[in-house]
Amino acid sequence: MGDILYVKDLQVNATIGVANWERPLKQIISIDFELLTDIRAAAASDDIEDTLNYRTITKRLIDYIENSSFNLIETLAERCAEIILTEFAVKGVRLRMSKPGAVRYSKDSGVIIQRGEWPNA
Repeated sequence: MGDILYVKDLQVNATIGVANWERPLKQIISIDFELLTDIRAAAASDDIEDTLNYRTITKRLIDYIENSSFNLIETLAERCAEIILTEFAVKGVRLRMSKPGAVRYSKDSGVIIQRGEWPNA
């Protein structure tokens, strides 16, 4: 088992989509992610150095997304999960990425992926 740190509704401008009209535009995507970790050391020390700094993680994802270009949100979500798992001390990541307005008459649509270790629900 473990603890979960999370970020909800991180909004980032992305070059994403398959339609010709989408390619020259930056579109806002929304990201929620949960990180499986152990917060006991940070809780005991009350020191940011002993925990995952989600500000650092979000800055890394924002930089990556704003400087990348993908057709599919599935690909972008997978790359973001890979960054989190390989660059930060997490056991697992659950990531939800949505593209508001992608489906007509819908608030948003997207993907939810889970990578690394994750406790059974």
